[in-house]
Amino acid sequence: MPRDSKAGKQPRVIVFSTPSCSYCTMAKKYFRQKGVRFKDVDVSRDPSAARDMQRRSGQSGVPVIDIGGKIIVGFNRPQIDQYLGL
Repeated sequence: MPRDSKAGKQPRVIVFSTPSCSYCTMAKKYFRQKGVRFKDVDVSRDPSAARDMQRRSGQSGVPVIDIGGKIIVGFNRPQIDQYLGL
């Protein structure tokens, strides 16, 4: 089970995505396969979330994945695994 220093809890995971993004779909499927809980934020429906995503990442493309405050742009499986301790 992924964990951080807080007594075995996984870091908070947020996926900024759009319904038409194939890499977003792959990232969410990967988290489900690994049993990682995540919050899915559809930036195509939520302009304030899109601005938040751009502020965090400096990017307007999706997916942007926030793992415990660390930002990953795109579906970068090795970096995801590293940040989750998988």
